[in-house]
This record gives sequence, structure tokens and C-alpha cells, in this order.
Amino acid sequence: MSQRRNRGTGSKKRILIFAVPAVILVIAAGVAGAYFLRHDSAQETAAEAEEETGSQETEADLVWNGTAYNYNDHLSNYLFLGIDNREKAETRTGQANAGQADALYLLSWDRMTDDITVITIPRDTMTQIEVFGPGGDSFGMTEDHISLSYAYGDGSHESCRLAQQAVSDLLYGLSIQGYCSINMDGLPVLTESVGGVTVTVPNDSLETAYPEFQEGAQVTLDGENTETFVRYRDTEESQSALTRMERQQEYIRAYGEAAKQRFAEDPGFITTLYGELEPYMVTNMGTDEFASIMQSLSGGNGSESWTVPGEGTEGKSYDEYHVDDDALYEKIIETFYEEAE
Repeated sequence: MSQRRNRGTGSKKRILIFAVPAVILVIAAGVAGAYFLRHDSAQETAAEAEEETGSQETEADLVWNGTAYNYNDHLSNYLFLGIDNREKAETRTGQANAGQADALYLLSWDRMTDDITVITIPRDTMTQIEVFGPGGDSFGMTEDHISLSYAYGDGSHESCRLAQQAVSDLLYGLSIQGYCSINMDGLPVLTESVGGVTVTVPNDSLETAYPEFQEGAQVTLDGENTETFVRYRDTEESQSALTRMERQQEYIRAYGEAAKQRFAEDPGFITTLYGELEPYMVTNMGTDEFASIMQSLSGGNGSESWTVPGEGTEGKSYDEYHVDDDALYEKIIETFYEEAE
């Protein structure tokens, strides 16, 4: 973590002090990128911190607001993507017909405590992504919806890597060790693997089209109605992706509870689940890594979740979500760093 850049312009201003490079995680799904600055006052804060601590003397990975921090190297980070297509497409880079990343979640696993942190990234988040022409030639970086980062790849590993890089750039240099994308046909497999998922409907975004999903109702999802709950949104409604995201978060929470019970009854179900999902997913994680993550979700000591802070707005053609850079930066330090001793 060395610098923050304004998301729209790419201008650079130092706000952090380094003596040792930040720890780069190396297990299975990561976020690597840059730091963004929106307010000139942040530069003044960095100057004050440097004056107090001295950039050449501290042994911390970074200094923020006068406090030294080290990266928690017990963490492993994994990017999970929900893709809005029904096949593992094989396309040429730049065709943009590989589908989009309708759901983006970064899962951070503490290998020492088995605690899990799940970070939700709104699909309409505006950030720097790399775009390609029909022949696969890169047109460079531009600010656009983060969901489109996946679309410029091949519908397989290249798409995942492009999305991983975009998330990395968004999250100020955080390392991602692995990725896993699952298309729509994999949703029923997840639900049925635990015998159904009982959710509490978090909002009224489904009531008009599907009255059974009234806000506050408890509904048991199965192979037939999971996609409706997780994926449906009224595109005529502003910020409908954000209300859908709340339903996705509830599904993840409820699935985790059901998985805990299923794992207690049969620890081998995780390996079975990996095999059943394989036709619908693209991942650089092996069975062992996948099993370790699922076991932590199923039996860990605790879990936390937060959403990339920001505000939804109406763009010229589509909804946009603009990140609060300062708030996000603080969440990154809070989640992934520890005060140096």
C-alpha cells in the first residue's frame, strides 16, 4: 500500500510512509492495486505523520494518521463472482459477451482463528478497469462499472483475472490469492447442497413481481426459486442493484448457517459440493483450498461483513456507485492491518 489515486483522474499524492513493503498474501485470491486520494487534506496528514515518525526509521508496513501498522499475514483473500450467464463461455478477449459480474464478494480468511470477513462490492461501483477491442488489443484503463471488468475477458480464467485486477485497484493494493466465478446454473446446486436455505426477506424489492417475497417474510429457498431471490431486479427502478445486493447478502448469511449444520452432519459434503459445482464455475483454487474455506465458513469462530462505503447515483445512462475513498481506506486498515507493537 503505497499511494492513493483519484479514481477518475489517476493523479498521485503520497499519504503513506513506508519502511518495509506491505505484506503480499500468496494463498488463493487477491486484490493488488493502488491508493486513491480525493481530498488535498490527506496529503497534509501524511506530511504530519512523516514528521512525527520518520519514513526511514519505522519498521512498520505503513503509517496512517501517525499510527504504525503491519499487515496481518495470517489472512488469505479470495474473490467470488456471480456471473450473469448460463455457460462457461469460451470467447475471445474483447468480445464482451462473456457475461458480467453481477455479484462481487471478497472473502478474507484468518487462517489462525478461522474467522471470516466478507466484503460486498456493489456491481455498479465506478473504478478503473482495463478495456479491450474485438481483436483483444488493450485500449488501456478507463473509469467504468466494475461489473464490466469480467466482460472484457474470455468467460473463463482471463475474465476472472481482469475482475481480480479491478477489485485489486479498487481496494488500495490489497492482495488477492485466488478467485472463483459461478454462473447462474450453479445457484440451485448451492441451495440443494444444504437441503434448502431459509432466508428472511430484507426489503420490498420483490413484492410486486413475487408477492411471496414480502419484506420480513421467512422463505425457504430451493432449486426452483433461488435464482429469483438472488438475481431478480427491476431495471426500471433506480439503484435496484443495491436492494438486490441486500438479498444476496441475506442468502450468503443463511447459506452459511445451513452449511454449518450440514458440515456437522457430514464433513465430506464439502468435497462433494466442489465436484457438483465444477461444471458451473471457473476457479484457480484446488479442492483442498476450497474445502478449507468452506470448512471455515461452516465451523469458524465468527464472521463479519461490510460493504464498500459509497453512494448510489444516477449516471447518464446507468446507475453508478461512487466510493467514499477515505471511508474505504480506513476500513481496509481496520480489516487487514494491525497496530505495530
